[in-house]
Formats: sequence, structure tokens, C-alpha cells
Amino acid sequence: MDEVRDVVEGGGYAVCNVDALSDEPGFRKIRRALGVTAFGVNAIEIPEGYETGSHFHEEQEELYFMHRGRIEIEFGDDSKYVLGPGGLARVDAATVRKIRNVGDGPAVYLIAGGKDGYVGRDGRLPEGETSAFGPGPPGA
Repeated sequence: MDEVRDVVEGGGYAVCNVDALSDEPGFRKIRRALGVTAFGVNAIEIPEGYETGSHFHEEQEELYFMHRGRIEIEFGDDSKYVLGPGGLARVDAATVRKIRNVGDGPAVYLIAGGKDGYVGRDGRLPEGETSAFGPGPPGA
């Protein structure tokens, strides 16, 4: 089966590849493309050596996930951290932050933002299912 690229919508879901949303640096509007309504979410691609301006939010806490490349995230207290693929940062709304691409080539990171808290663990199994973890490893 081929990997999904372009947005495909179904009954209660949508899938795509972040790289299909744009081939240019800048925002990749994931929320709009996939119809996300419960929180904000975008991916951003910044070129090698690029530095964003500083910003903060009035209300939404953000989670940054590093997809590709290496960024340095600097906070209002002058602390700096480098995130590579798989790196994560949670940032309070009022915390000033700035991003700098410190890698070789473009950097792509995803930002999810929201407010008003965690809804709790509300996952449920469909009728007939006995585990959310599948049947286990072969031969188990």
C-alpha cells in the first residue's frame, strides 16, 4: 500500500502528509487541511540559518514537536535548548519564545496549541474488542 500524501477525508477522520501541504518555507495549515476543531495545530518550515521573531500568546499553551532538522528554542529568561527530530517543548502562553534553525538544511516542526485543560483519558474499546494494544507479538 502506498503512503498517503494529499489530504484524504473519510467518515470522522482525515489523513495527509505534512510535506504535501506546501513545498515552500512557512506555515503549513494542518488545522484547516484536516478540519481540526478542538485545538490549533500548524507545522512550520524554516530555512537553514533563519531566526523567527519573539512572540507569546494571551491564552494558548503550546507543544512543539520537532519533525525534521534542528532548531534552537530560546525563552524569555535567555535559556536556550536545541531540539532535533523527536524533540519536544511545552511552552506556557505568556512565555516569550523564539526559534532559530541551527541545522544543515530546512527545519520542520509542528505546534499544537490549546487552552482550558486536559479532558482526561476517555478512550473506549469498540464492541467486540478486548484490548487497545492488539493481539501482542507473534508467538506470545
